[in-house]
Amino acid sequence: MEGRSLVHDGKEDCAFCKIVRGEVPNSTVFEDEASLAFLDHRPLFPGHCLLIPRQHFETLLDLPASLIAALFSNAQVLARAVELALGAEGSFVAVNNRVSQSVPHFHIHVVPRRKKDGLKGFFWPRQKYKDEAAMREVQSALRSAIDRLRSRPATEAGS
Repeated sequence: MEGRSLVHDGKEDCAFCKIVRGEVPNSTVFEDEASLAFLDHRPLFPGHCLLIPRQHFETLLDLPASLIAALFSNAQVLARAVELALGAEGSFVAVNNRVSQSVPHFHIHVVPRRKKDGLKGFFWPRQKYKDEAAMREVQSALRSAIDRLRSRPATEAGS
């Protein structure tokens, strides 16, 4: 499914709609009919993902109720994947509505966390990946973890 857009009704100038349409290169780690997840190009920590709906909605308040379960179920899978794939002790899952929302397309941040990782409150020091190879390594690890998590029976996936 990678590179193939399932939704074409987004805003023409929206950076995330361009990703959905396959017009902008990205490091996709997961996609389904409802959403797409990719590595943030300026992560808080390696493995920081953004999960977006394929359709353009600006904020959480704009999302139709029919998408909420699918998106947050996928956020849960991503949170598990960053722990499994990257050996993270936990995760930080966040949504901004308008304020601090650098792209006006609803997105969920899923960030791997470790004790004493330096992230304090809402001070978010951004960084870049060391190089393309480092980003691809994290992308591959996350994809593998997501595949493992999605192939497990529902009763196992929660543990």
